[in-house]
Amino acid sequence: MQAASRSLGLQILVLNASSNDEIDEAFAALARQGIGALVVTADSHFNARSQQLAALVLRYALPAISATREFTAAGGLFSYGTSLVDIYRQLGGYATKILKGEKPAEIPVSQSTKVELVINLRTAKLLGLTFPLAVLGRADEVIE
Repeated sequence: MQAASRSLGLQILVLNASSNDEIDEAFAALARQGIGALVVTADSHFNARSQQLAALVLRYALPAISATREFTAAGGLFSYGTSLVDIYRQLGGYATKILKGEKPAEIPVSQSTKVELVINLRTAKLLGLTFPLAVLGRADEVIE
């Protein structure tokens, strides 16, 4: 992301937050610096705080993307990433195999291949943004 931003003449500011208060402080810092957009990284800490993050995104009118549908459903602008539901389904399959006596070390590792694009048009409208019809047509889900 850093290399791509430099090639476009953009600057990336990386902020770390490990508590609710630090998340609030990070958003206030973003607002003070006039940041134009936000990428919320794929992280279990942030996934668990989708509601808080989305509320701050809306409060500060900040276009924000994430890798998880849950963030977009909570109010983020859009997400593109692996389906958590698909991952949980795979975990259930592993648990079933182990409970039936298979040895964990002998179970082949699989990786989720389902990637989904979710767009929140309500948030886009609040931010005064639009998506091209071609993008909307390719979305797995459009929240209106």
